[in-house]
Amino acid sequence: MLIIESWLREWANPNLDTEALAHQLSMAGLEVDGVTPAAAPFSGVVVGEVLSTRAHPDAEKLTLCEVSDGTETFPVVCGAPNVRAGLKVPFARVGAELPGDFRIKKAKLRGEPSLGMLCGASELGLEDLIDGLLELPADAPVGEDIRRYLQLDDTIIEVDLTPNRADCLSVRGIAREVSVLNKVPFTPPAIAPVAPVIDDTFPVTVVAAEACPRYLGRVIRGIDPTATTPLWMVERLRRAGLRPIDPVVDVTNYVLLELGQPLHAFDLGRLQQGIEVRMARPGETLTLLDEQTVTLRDDTLVIADASGPLAMAGIMGGAGSGVTDATVDIFLECAFFAPLSVAGKARSYGLHTDSSHRFERGVDPALQAEAMARATALIIEIAGGQPGPVTEALAEQALPQPVAIELTAARVEGLLGLALADDEISDILTRLGMQVTPTGAGAWRVLPPSWRFDMAIEQDLIEELARVHGYDRLPSRLPATQGATASEPETLLPARRLSDLLCGRGYLEAITYTFVDPAMQAALDPQVAPLALANPISSELAVMRTTLWAGLLTAAQRNLNRQTARLRLFEQGLRFVPGNEGLQQEPMLAGLVFGSARPLHFDETGRKVDFLDLKGDVEALLSVAGGLGEYRFEAATHQVLHPGQSARILRGDAEAGWLGKLHPALAATLDLPADIYLFELRKSVIEGLSVPKFNDLSEYPSVRRDLALAMPAEVPAGAVLAAVRAACDARLREVALFDVYQGDKIEKGHKSLALGLTFQDRSRTLGEAEISDLISGVLSQLKQEFNATLRE
Repeated sequence: MLIIESWLREWANPNLDTEALAHQLSMAGLEVDGVTPAAAPFSGVVVGEVLSTRAHPDAEKLTLCEVSDGTETFPVVCGAPNVRAGLKVPFARVGAELPGDFRIKKAKLRGEPSLGMLCGASELGLEDLIDGLLELPADAPVGEDIRRYLQLDDTIIEVDLTPNRADCLSVRGIAREVSVLNKVPFTPPAIAPVAPVIDDTFPVTVVAAEACPRYLGRVIRGIDPTATTPLWMVERLRRAGLRPIDPVVDVTNYVLLELGQPLHAFDLGRLQQGIEVRMARPGETLTLLDEQTVTLRDDTLVIADASGPLAMAGIMGGAGSGVTDATVDIFLECAFFAPLSVAGKARSYGLHTDSSHRFERGVDPALQAEAMARATALIIEIAGGQPGPVTEALAEQALPQPVAIELTAARVEGLLGLALADDEISDILTRLGMQVTPTGAGAWRVLPPSWRFDMAIEQDLIEELARVHGYDRLPSRLPATQGATASEPETLLPARRLSDLLCGRGYLEAITYTFVDPAMQAALDPQVAPLALANPISSELAVMRTTLWAGLLTAAQRNLNRQTARLRLFEQGLRFVPGNEGLQQEPMLAGLVFGSARPLHFDETGRKVDFLDLKGDVEALLSVAGGLGEYRFEAATHQVLHPGQSARILRGDAEAGWLGKLHPALAATLDLPADIYLFELRKSVIEGLSVPKFNDLSEYPSVRRDLALAMPAEVPAGAVLAAVRAACDARLREVALFDVYQGDKIEKGHKSLALGLTFQDRSRTLGEAEISDLISGVLSQLKQEFNATLRE
């Protein structure tokens, strides 16, 4: 919000310069984004009066003027269409310096002397509001420096408010804060009710009382359609970022900036029968003031008459009922709309207005009568007219009601670390407009004012005490704490260990959005309908992910589009899977690899990463828990993974995750390379840590026997190792696969696995007969399960 410093100081004028005032506002939680001058620098420009005019003899579009600066008269050649005798206008004398390093010099235009220049708004670095010269009021003092006359040595303070401080979306609100912070008088302009002169009213019916608990309307007849907005109001609107339109609209905008209450004026002659505040009906349309036609939804509050919708309540008026330059009778409305009835509606139609910005955050529900009086008085002052009585439709039970809050000094000290005096607590809250009632020693019952609808709990009041007392005056000290640090179970694998392991293997940790592109989600998990966001930040981030692969593949797309040749990414986070018991949030660990198996090096061949590289990384993860032997890899199909290069990971009967190569069809759909490999693990299954236990070292020697076994090629090596362990007892200390062979020396469709078996007993040396019996048992088990035979 843009605040004009001179306007602010009319309401509250602390003994602070601009820089100190801006810093104070920021420290009070009203962050100042910038401080800028109200006008560009220029000099030598005064209020001039055009004494006479005559046509230029050699130029049809130029006028010869005699201009007075109060002491002398100068000949000036002017090309503006609105120049005329008697006009008061900014006059740049010879030697004046205008914005853009433009110096006024003596000149001849088509043979006629010109000693100076008559200026429009653009020549002074102001917004070009008028086609031609900037016309000054008739009572402007000739010869007065224009910067002093227009108060251009002013400052614009841009304040960035948090959504809860809608009470500060006005000069009045900011001034109230400045008054409280500096203990200076708060001096608002006197606003008295405007008595009706005529009896004319216009019927108002409020159907949607919950959405519009208070609606005020007033007929004003006979305004002057030729009236112009006074320069002082035009300048304030300009500096606040609004363009002047006509006196009635300008007044409503002015009151919005001054008090924070949006108003709207209808052309009374274009209304039919009466005003009705209701929800839109299906299929109704409305052409807005910006000429955009919208189809209204039935959840949109509208102001309507017998012909249909006239305005979107709290957002924007319609073009068919707005004030024009021919309007002589108006119906002025001023309402309180419940924030929930307006919140999000403007954005859903692609709109954002000053009114919607305020109504969706909250407007003071007790402000409407005062704003109506202020707007009526200004309209009559500028454009004349005869006001009728104010009609009000009120549903008092639907208006927000302030709730009393209990506050204790002990709680203040506990949260702020500072013991404020009881008198200071009461004084600060009272100056903030709150009703403070002591209920005992160091305890109060506080009723917030109507404009502080963000006050709901004790902590809100304590925040106000901290703001006004000064955040920079609060002590910096560690809080006194009691209790011990909670210990984690020994059997729980810390997430940090998993991250450290993957980082050590060349991975980078990614943090992606939990909401993803619906198209990406549908491609990865078409069987599950993901949870759709009610209010997504963009169409590409509209549903909750059911797999971490959605974010990792999106990250891969962006990296590959930027010529990344080697990629290692992992992420730990939640996936969100709808189920019969509601939305299930499950912690997952996922990874993605692409490119060469090793970084570029003179001793490397540049081999591409493959399935076994990824499997090695996953096995390293599973080994961290100390129970790799509890897992098995089982060939299976997954919609995301290549049918011939994918595996399900099991821990007992529980599914622990998946790994494999990206499915070629999916890679083509996502415009990704086919040689991307993925894994995803369920942390609830893999995070169970096996607590290390000490076993006595055997004093007796171990014995190793190597077996070369021929078996069908489709037999998984993991199943063979599991069968070997099942066939032996505790004397089998280790079994390892150290060679795989397929070739001419073995039957087609078969393979050879070379296993190393290590045996050891803790109580004695094993004899050859015992070892032979163990080997025979292994061979028998493998023959029975896999038709495996010992190679000669």
